[in-house]
Amino acid sequence: MGQRLGQHFLADENVLKTIASLSEIKPTDSVVEIGPGHGELTKYLAKKKPKNLILIEADRELASALKKSFSEAEVVEGDVLEVLQKTVASFKGDYIVVGNIPYYITGYLFRIIGDLDKKPKTIVFTVQKEVALRICAKPPRMNLLAASVQFWAEPKLEMIVKRELFSPPPKVDSAVIKLSVLSAKPEKESEKYYEFIKRVFAQPRKTILNNLSNGFDMTKNEASEKLARAGIKPGDRPQNLTINKISILAAEFYAKK
Repeated sequence: MGQRLGQHFLADENVLKTIASLSEIKPTDSVVEIGPGHGELTKYLAKKKPKNLILIEADRELASALKKSFSEAEVVEGDVLEVLQKTVASFKGDYIVVGNIPYYITGYLFRIIGDLDKKPKTIVFTVQKEVALRICAKPPRMNLLAASVQFWAEPKLEMIVKRELFSPPPKVDSAVIKLSVLSAKPEKESEKYYEFIKRVFAQPRKTILNNLSNGFDMTKNEASEKLARAGIKPGDRPQNLTINKISILAAEFYAKK
């Protein structure tokens, strides 16, 4: 059960309590737990007595067992990538998303959350350690995943979780990250930003000038002028850019002549 969906169940009580505490659940909050498995973390979330507790579980047998174990919760059986948007659409107040996230859906899930009209106020995820480090990266280690997530949230690596604390143990260590969601950006600005970072990080080892002149099909002189207006040297590389600089640069490249 569950393992065919890439799940490794976190069993350490101290880590589970810490995750529930990091979620900072108030009685007025709704809580969505992704991949609750057997309810290892769910019992600690339930103790916080949130206004609503929604459990999204893809495994049919696990979902059935959760309905019996947590009568106070609403269990949504399905793929979180397909059901999350519909699940949170009816929420009136603040909500929090928590979960132990399989590696293969992490990037997709963050993009879906980033595109939600009403985003959670807080996210607490357990993800692969290397993925957590990439999400939380700052210059000179900026990357496409960090740039896409930090556009709408401020991530913080809270703790490393050793592989032996999971059942069955994965091949690598994990980490708990907490994301504080920033104020919403206009949809058009978001679309342009995501399109832009794909171009600027197209070949991370190349200079920003090369990536953008190729990505926007313009001469290097034209691209250099835009970089200069944004206060960026043409020889800089994408990993050295801050989120603020990326946003300024995106606005420059999409500005009407």
